[in-house]
Amino acid sequence: MTELLLEERNCESCPIRHRAVCSKCEPDELHLLDSIKYYRTYEAGQPVVWAGDEMDFVASVVSGIATLSQTMEDGRTQMVGLLLPSDFLGRPGRVTAPYDVTSNSNLTLCCFRRRPFEKLLHDTPSIAQRLLEMTLDELDAARQWMLILGRKTAREKIASLLTIIAQREASLHKRRPTDGSTFELPLTREAMADYLGLTLETVSRQVSALKRDGIIELEGKRLVTVPDFEALMAETGDDADGGLPV
Repeated sequence: MTELLLEERNCESCPIRHRAVCSKCEPDELHLLDSIKYYRTYEAGQPVVWAGDEMDFVASVVSGIATLSQTMEDGRTQMVGLLLPSDFLGRPGRVTAPYDVTSNSNLTLCCFRRRPFEKLLHDTPSIAQRLLEMTLDELDAARQWMLILGRKTAREKIASLLTIIAQREASLHKRRPTDGSTFELPLTREAMADYLGLTLETVSRQVSALKRDGIIELEGKRLVTVPDFEALMAETGDDADGGLPV
């Protein structure tokens, strides 16, 4: 883990500025946030925090991806969530981390010292409002994920995950996914299997089937192109007017 100097980053040019917890801030509010922020970077596979550890910061994911996981008493581990760019890590008012957080790729976090951030929440309605919106979005996404894990076929699970990642990638550029959208798959096949409750063999077989059927194109193992986004959406099993949250 490496800490970056404050001057190495500028809020106005930040790639997650329009989606992160600071997206509704006025210039004077950004200045207050800037006074309590710092950056941390992690290499793929590095732990960010372990469940039960004290967290003296909260953070926004600037780039990369992290996984949330929980370990049972017998040592079994279940991945319970993903943190993608603009997602918020930590919970104001909670001192300890509820989950293990691990960088799944090279990861950059914009961190805020927890106690000053909690004071800003009280004094700055725009930050509190945006955090509430993000929390409710996360709740909606968790409910959607219950449907994916509980009722969908293996093919629908893979298509749903690809759709979510494509939508989030497009949202960082203030647009919606279109035909020909290309994105880097942030998870290995093993991680996808863990997250989706499938075997590695099933994930590989279904990804190959989607490629064979022309739903996706693959360059190497990670670079995904979606020739027809509506066709990918149709594979998720969702209603046409429902879809997955961006």
